Amino acid sequence: MAKAKSVYVCQNCGAEAAKWVGKCPACGEWNTYVEEIIRKEKNVPSTVGFISSEKTKPIRIQEVETTDEVRNDTGNNEFNRVLGGGIVPGSLTLIGGEPGIGKSTLVLQIVLNIKGKRTLYVSGEESTKQLKLRSDRLMIQNNPDCYIVSETSLEQIFVHIQNVKPDLVIIDSIQTISTEMAESSPGSVTQVRECSAALLKFAKESSVPVLLIGHINKEGNIAGPKVLEHIVDTVLQFEGDQHYMYRILRSIKNRFGSTEELGIYEMRQSGLREVSNPSELLLSNNHEGLSGTAIGAAIEGVRPFLIEAQALVSTAAYGNPQRSATGFDIRRLNMLLAVLEKRVGFKLAQKDVYLNIAGGIKINDPAIDLAIISAILSSNMDIAIDGQTCLAGEVGLSGEIRPINRIEQRIAEAEKLGFKRIIIPEYKNISMKNRSIEVCFARKVDEAFKFLFG
Repeated sequence: MAKAKSVYVCQNCGAEAAKWVGKCPACGEWNTYVEEIIRKEKNVPSTVGFISSEKTKPIRIQEVETTDEVRNDTGNNEFNRVLGGGIVPGSLTLIGGEPGIGKSTLVLQIVLNIKGKRTLYVSGEESTKQLKLRSDRLMIQNNPDCYIVSETSLEQIFVHIQNVKPDLVIIDSIQTISTEMAESSPGSVTQVRECSAALLKFAKESSVPVLLIGHINKEGNIAGPKVLEHIVDTVLQFEGDQHYMYRILRSIKNRFGSTEELGIYEMRQSGLREVSNPSELLLSNNHEGLSGTAIGAAIEGVRPFLIEAQALVSTAAYGNPQRSATGFDIRRLNMLLAVLEKRVGFKLAQKDVYLNIAGGIKINDPAIDLAIISAILSSNMDIAIDGQTCLAGEVGLSGEIRPINRIEQRIAEAEKLGFKRIIIPEYKNISMKNRSIEVCFARKVDEAFKFLFG
């Protein structure tokens, strides 16, 4: 009997080596190489023999027949928005997130709400009784077309797919599935790569969409080889702080839509509730007359909403001043503090500055720069900002307020929520007809401060 050949594979990036090495030369991680057996058999198991293996040939691009993209409605408006309108037939979607954030709850809600489509939910982490208890807790009317099974063998999963013939397949999670074609343990680079490749082939050849749930590592990236994110059509990140009630679904990669869309949910005892108007939840009325709070108009994707920026400035008691930011880039905060000191003349070098975006969400829109520095200055001078004033503008290094995109959407959102005034950069072509909100233009930071503090 011939000796089995083995190779050492990095469990972080998937790089291979002939012998064990301590530090991976590809990704730089330590002690990530694991020995895996190489099997010579290349035959596909008989359980997946129903997948088509017809030969294809190259054709001219103008000969390809195209039709309008038909999407399957999931019954979840926030999920449809992030995907670009719904699930595309034959697509492979990956959802990642921290443990306990609500990935399985979100997907199970979607499965139970889909009408007229036969779905197969394959769980490698929970039993069928646990899934039934979760569905009862969600208090959603039972879907007669929803089939569930607890299975970790890829070959048996394909048998179940052949018997049920579903219109949508959910795998929870891809790190728990294993195939006989690889001898490594479930969750290893080889197993994740082989299983995801087989599911991709099934999805493309049968036009049945597959939804994968994936674990993340300690750095916050999808666990397994990086090739997993390359072969799937859509990568969604489900994030949020477990101490807050809000959950955010972001699109990192989407071959069928925009990656700028955002879905917001509220975690409740009965499951996840869609938040159609996040501005009302992210704003509070408890800060009237208190300093260090400013309202900024932000946009994520095509959706405008208002956020509350909270700042606290105090004298440094331990020598080195502290800089802390929650929900905002700390490097951008340091830049804005330097602009305040150099261009406006406020001395903050010997003071602690703490910044928080209320609601536990993370904002990357540069248009909230003006709200950030206004909240910092309000706390420093201990003067409250008018609660009926909203701000939007990007701050440059020379202290100027730069124009931002979709300014009319931001104005309309502030007007809809009852704000009386909004401070924005100077624009030439803005329609002011039928506006009940006062629009103030500021070219520099000190001009905006005059509107706020007189």
